[in-house]
Amino acid sequence: MKNQYKKVLVLGSGALKIGEAGEFDYSGSQALKALKEEGISTILINPNIATVQTSKGIADKVYFLPVTPYFVEKVIEKEHPDGIFLSFGGQTALNCGTQLYKSGILAKHNIQVLGTPVETIINTEDRELFANKLLEIDVKTPKSIAVESVDEALNAARKIGFPLIIRAAFTLGGQGSGFCSNEDELRTLAVNAFAYAPQILVEESLKGWKEVEYEVVRDRFDNCITVCNMENFDPLGIHTGESIVVAPSQTLTNSEYHKLRALSIKIIRHLGVVGECNVQYAFDPNSEDYRVIEVNARLSRSSALASKATGYPLAFVAAKLGLGYGLHQLKNSVTQTTTACFEPALDYIVVKIPRWDLNKFQGVTREIGSSMKSVGEVMAIGRTFEEAIQKGLRMIGQGMHGLVANPKLSFPNLEEALTHPTDQRIFAIAEAMEKGWTIEKIHELTKIDIWFLYKMQNIISMKNQIETIKSLNEMDYELLLDAKKKGFSDFQIARIIFNPEPKEIEKYQIRVRNHRKSVGIQPCIKQIDTLAAEYPSETAYLYATYHGIENDIKHNSKDKTVIVLGSGAYRIGSSVEFDWCTVSAVNEIRKLGYKSVMINYNPETVSTDYDMCDRLYFDELTFERVLDIVDMEKPIGVIVSVGGQIPNNLAMRLHQAGVKILGTSPDSIDKAEDRQKFSEMLDRLEIDQPRWKQLSTFEEVEHFVDEVGYPVLIRPSYVLSGSAMNVVSNADELRDYLKLAANVSKTHPVVVSEFIEGAKEIEYDAVANNGEVMFDAISEHVEFAGVHSGDATLVFPPQKLYFETIRRIRKIAKEIARELKITGPFNMQLLAKNNDIKVIECNLRASRSFPFVSKVLDYNFIETATGYMLGRMPNALPPSMFEIDHVGIKASQFSFSRLSKADPILGVEMASTGEVGCLGIDFDDAMIKAMLSVGYRIPSKSILVSSGPLRSKIALVEPLLLLQQQEFTIYATKGTAAFLKDNGVNAIPVAWPDEADSPNSVELIKNRQVEMVINVPKNLSRRELDNDYTIRRAAVDYNIPLITNARLAAAFLIAISNKKVENLELVSWGEYFGK
Repeated sequence: MKNQYKKVLVLGSGALKIGEAGEFDYSGSQALKALKEEGISTILINPNIATVQTSKGIADKVYFLPVTPYFVEKVIEKEHPDGIFLSFGGQTALNCGTQLYKSGILAKHNIQVLGTPVETIINTEDRELFANKLLEIDVKTPKSIAVESVDEALNAARKIGFPLIIRAAFTLGGQGSGFCSNEDELRTLAVNAFAYAPQILVEESLKGWKEVEYEVVRDRFDNCITVCNMENFDPLGIHTGESIVVAPSQTLTNSEYHKLRALSIKIIRHLGVVGECNVQYAFDPNSEDYRVIEVNARLSRSSALASKATGYPLAFVAAKLGLGYGLHQLKNSVTQTTTACFEPALDYIVVKIPRWDLNKFQGVTREIGSSMKSVGEVMAIGRTFEEAIQKGLRMIGQGMHGLVANPKLSFPNLEEALTHPTDQRIFAIAEAMEKGWTIEKIHELTKIDIWFLYKMQNIISMKNQIETIKSLNEMDYELLLDAKKKGFSDFQIARIIFNPEPKEIEKYQIRVRNHRKSVGIQPCIKQIDTLAAEYPSETAYLYATYHGIENDIKHNSKDKTVIVLGSGAYRIGSSVEFDWCTVSAVNEIRKLGYKSVMINYNPETVSTDYDMCDRLYFDELTFERVLDIVDMEKPIGVIVSVGGQIPNNLAMRLHQAGVKILGTSPDSIDKAEDRQKFSEMLDRLEIDQPRWKQLSTFEEVEHFVDEVGYPVLIRPSYVLSGSAMNVVSNADELRDYLKLAANVSKTHPVVVSEFIEGAKEIEYDAVANNGEVMFDAISEHVEFAGVHSGDATLVFPPQKLYFETIRRIRKIAKEIARELKITGPFNMQLLAKNNDIKVIECNLRASRSFPFVSKVLDYNFIETATGYMLGRMPNALPPSMFEIDHVGIKASQFSFSRLSKADPILGVEMASTGEVGCLGIDFDDAMIKAMLSVGYRIPSKSILVSSGPLRSKIALVEPLLLLQQQEFTIYATKGTAAFLKDNGVNAIPVAWPDEADSPNSVELIKNRQVEMVINVPKNLSRRELDNDYTIRRAAVDYNIPLITNARLAAAFLIAISNKKVENLELVSWGEYFGK
C-alpha cells in the first residue's frame, strides 16, 4: 500500500502514575515499530526518560518535553508532521490531542489524526454525547445526568434515586468517582469531583452486577473482530484496574457471550472507531439485562492485558489500521501465515491481579472501589483457574505463596472484610472457607460468581487433604500431581506437610522438589499460539503448566543461551526503569550472537513482548520456577543484575542450587546486601559510613540514641525501597515506631542509624569489569538527605558538587569495586557534608537512575555491562560527564490525588509512582520542563507558603524576593509571614485551618485564590493529622500544585523567575549530541 504519510507524531503518556502506567510504554513502542516498518519518519514526545520507547532505534526523533498543547504545538511548528497518533499515550495524550483539535491547531498545520477520528473520541469521552450516541442504536447505558454544579447534582439524584455513582468526565482511572447512598455523601463527593473536571455524572448504581469487557478491532473497510473478552472476578463497583480479571470469561453462557460480542461490534461500527477499542459492560446474571458502562477509543490497560493474554499485538495492528490498512492485508504476527482477521482462540486461562502498595502511604484508606489505587499488575497463565490464581498470588510479591499456606493474616471482622473489599479480600474469602462458611453465604456477602468460589474451594479442599499426610512417602503420585495441577508450589506443599521453622523451609522445599522429580512430575512448557493449535505457532511465547504430557518446544543443545530475569510487577520502588534495563540486556545478548531467554510476568511491559527475545517465559520469578526453566534451557548463565531487587534476592539461592550467575558473584551480592558484612567491609577499607547498630531490645535502642542523638533513622534489616523505614525525632515517636517495626520482621532486629541533617545526597551509577570501574555517572539530589532517592529530584551532570567530593567518591567506588570483584552494573548512595563523605548503601545491580544517566550521556550503560558479563569488550566508552553541554533533571511523579486521605509528604519511605527526565541547556531550562512534565503549573500571581524549620525559611527568602519583584501576592502562615517580613518580603499573614480568623489558609485553596502551595513540615516525623496535613491534603484534593521541600521549591521558583516558558530551548534528544 502506498503511504500518504511521510512523518508521524506520536504522543506518549509521560510519567507512570496510578491509572496510567507501563502499558503505554508497551503500546507506544509497538506503534512506533509498525510505523518504522512502513518507512515513515517518526517523532515521539514523551518526557518519561526511563521508557523503552524513548530509547535509540525506536522513534527517529524523541523530545523529552511535557505532553501539553503548548509544547506539542511548538514541536509541530518545528517538525511539520503530516499525521498524529493520539491513542497510544493513555488519557494524557488523548486530552492533549482533543485540546489541539478543538483549538484548531491541528487543522491550522494541516495534520491528520490517524486511527479513530477525534469526533469519535469526544463522543466516547463526553458522557452525555456517549449515551445519546448509543441511544441512536438502542444500546442501553446507565441512567445518568451530566451536571455542572452541586445543586444540579442533588436535583439529578432526586430524579434517578439512590444508590448512585458519581464520576468526573475526562479523567484517568476513575479519578473523582465514588458511590453514595444519601444526599450528604453526594455533596462531599461532588465537591471533590468538580476539582478534577468541569462536568460530573450522576448515575444509577449497578453494584453487584458482573463486569465484562470486550477488546474489539475495526478497520476502515468495516471489518471487525473481537480479540478477547474478559470478566472481572469482583462484581461491579470495583474499578476494573482494581479487580482480579479473568480471560477469556468463564461464567457467561454461550448465548450471553455472543449477545455481548454482537453488541460490541454494533457499537464500534456505529461510533466509527478505526483501530482498537474496549467496551465495558455491566451484566445482570439473573436477567441477561446489561448496560454499556464505557467505551475507550484508545489503547487502555485492558488492551495490554488482551495483547499479552492472546499473543495478538493490538497496538501494532491498531497503528497499521490507522495508516489505512485493512485487517485482511495484515499478517498475524504469531503464526506468520494467517491474516490478522482471525479471532484468537485460547486453550488456557489468564488471570490478572493488581498490585497495591497502600502501606507506603500514611493515612490512606485500604478499601478499594470505583477509583483506582493499584500501582502495578501481574498476569498468570495456566490451564485451570486454580493453577492460574495461585501462580498470580505468588507473582504479586506481597509475601504470599498462593491462596493457602501463607503467613497468618487476621481479619478481626470477617464479615466486614467480605462486604467491604480491601486489597486483601481474596485472603478473607480463603479464611472464611477454612472456617467452613458455605459458598452461598460468601456469595451473598461478596456477590462474586459462585463458579469462582467453587474453584477456590477446590484449593482449600486440596490443602485439607495434604494436611492429613505426615511424610512425602505417604503422598502418592496422583495426589502430588493433582496438587501441582491446582497451582500448589513445592514451598506450599513443604509448609503444609512439615510446617518447619522459617529458617528450615528452604531445606524442605528442596526435598519436595527432589521427591517430585524422582517420581517424574515436571511442568510442561506450552506455547501461546493464538489460534488454539489450529495453525502452527512460530513464536516462542511460553508458559509452564502441569496439565500436559509433552513440551511444545525442543531444546537445541548447540544453542548458547543466556537467561535474563525480569523485574516482575511494577511497584513503588521498582518500575519501568528496570524494564528498560532488561530490554537493553536482551538486545545486547542477541547482538553478541547468543540466544536470549526472558522470564517475566508483567503484562504492561515491553520485555514481555514476544519479539524482544528468542524465548519468552511468561511465568513466575520464584526459585522453583526459575530452576524448572534452567533445567529446560540449560543456559551458559543467568543475569540477575538488571531486573531490580526480585532477581537480586534469588542470586544466592540459585547459586547454591548450582546455577551459573553471570557478572558479580552471589557471594559479593550477599556481602553488599547484608548490612553487617557490608559495614565490616567498609570499616576494613576505612570508608566512612553513618554510625549504626543492629539492636533487638528497646533498652539497647534507647542507649544507642543517647549516644548519637536525635534524629535517627530506623529500619528492619532486609529492605526493598525503604519499606518500613522511618526518621524519628523524639522519644515518643521512637516508642510508636518500635511497636510498628516489631510486626515487620520478628526474627530480624531493627537497625538504628544516625541521621545527618543538611547533607547532600549523591547517586553513583557505574559499570565495572573484574573489579575495575570502567565508567561512571555521578548525580546529585536537589533535596537534602531525608527524601528517599526514588522521590528526590536528580541532577546530572552535577552542578553544585565540589571537585574534591567527586574525586573522593570515585576513590571509594574504586576500592569497593575491587574488594567485591564487581563485573556489571552497580550503584551507590552517598552523603556529603563539607566534603565528608559517607556511604549509605551499595547495590550490585542496575539502579533506577541507569536509563536516566544513559540517555543524558547518549551511551547505554546496560548494553556495555551485559557485554562485560559475557566476557566481551565494548567498542567505545561514554563521554566524560564534564564534556557535555547540557543538563538532565529527573523529577518524580506522585499520585496522591488517587489515594484518598494519604498525607502527600516526602520522607525516607518512597512514595512516587513514576518519573520524568528532561534535558536543557542549563539547570533552569531542564528544571522547568521536568516540573511541568510531572503536572506542576507555573504560578503567575499568587502563592501560599508555610515554611517549617529555620533552614527552610532561609532557603525561601531569596526566591520569594524575586517573586515579589514580579508583583506576586505572597500569602504565608503567621510564623512564616513574620520571618519573611523581617527579611524584606511583604507576605500577607493567613490563619491556620483550625483557626476561625480570615483569610484562612484552607479557604484560599478552596476558592483557588492561590496557584501554588509550598508547605514544609516542621520536623521529620509524620505528625498527626494536624494543620500542616490539612493544608497539604487540601492542595491535592483541589488540584493546586504542592511542593513540600524547601530546596526544591526554591530551585523551581528561581528557575521560573529567570526563564519564561517561551524562552525554553525545544530541541530533540539527538540534537543535544549534534545528530
